[in-house]
Amino acid sequence: MNIRFFKYIMKRVVLSALTIIIVVSVTFIAMQVTPGSPFNSEKGISAETLATLNKLYGLDKPLYEQYFRYLLAAFSWNFGFSIKKNRPVMTILLEGLQVSAIIGILALVISIIIGIILGSIAATHQNKWSDRLIMVLSTGSVAMPSFVISSILLYLVCQEWKLLPANGSTVAGYILPIICLSLYPMAYITRLTRSSTLDVLNQDYIRTAKAKGLSRPKVLFKHALRNSLTPVITYLGPEFAYIITGSLVVEQIFGITGLGRTFTSAITARDYTLIMGTTVFLTYIMVIMLLLSDILYKVVNPKVDFD
Repeated sequence: MNIRFFKYIMKRVVLSALTIIIVVSVTFIAMQVTPGSPFNSEKGISAETLATLNKLYGLDKPLYEQYFRYLLAAFSWNFGFSIKKNRPVMTILLEGLQVSAIIGILALVISIIIGIILGSIAATHQNKWSDRLIMVLSTGSVAMPSFVISSILLYLVCQEWKLLPANGSTVAGYILPIICLSLYPMAYITRLTRSSTLDVLNQDYIRTAKAKGLSRPKVLFKHALRNSLTPVITYLGPEFAYIITGSLVVEQIFGITGLGRTFTSAITARDYTLIMGTTVFLTYIMVIMLLLSDILYKVVNPKVDFD
């Protein structure tokens, strides 16, 4: 088992490295084919100054040399300095991660708690009004894009009702972004919990527990949920990565200086080093969480074959 586990980990590491290479390649090509230069916004810049800046950041090198430099940076975590901010890229990314991680963790915790509760209620009240209402609400949350929900909440809560600030400059300003980021995973966890719980409730050992006279809450929480939450647990890793990497629009709408806003501002400014650093950084988060999710799935369910 240990050898197979090691082989599985190594295979995933190789696939993760291949993913990084593909992401770097696509990002590099996109930066090259987009018209303009990082220094186009500079007013009154001379040709000599432009040549000096290009040389300073290696933009005067052949494309293949620039590509391999970015590829090396991806695996060495040394992205150099931001072209526009003149600060180490990793410092900027870690500052943004502190904000995005807090919002993401809180959103995930809320979605887990409420999603499991709603999914359990829907499963134990199958085809009743509560089940149908929960399914309608969860379907609507999954179908509605985050920028639509963000815009509606921003208009109603901040502009019309004036209950919360419209940006993330204060702690209260984080409430709406957390709600917006938690709605989709909450809805997905609700549907996932309902489906897996219904499957478990039809198992023989659940019928036996009911026949012994155990109360419904004890059957649900002690026997059913413990076995039905395996799909939910394995979903949490990729979902946390999704919340961190998928908060670009939400952070931009609410003015939060996290990784999402850092990425969008880097694209707008054509800050090559910051674009590449953010892209690779987010890719690392995604592949690491996917790997941890696969390992956790094996820990939770030992019957799963690594192959």
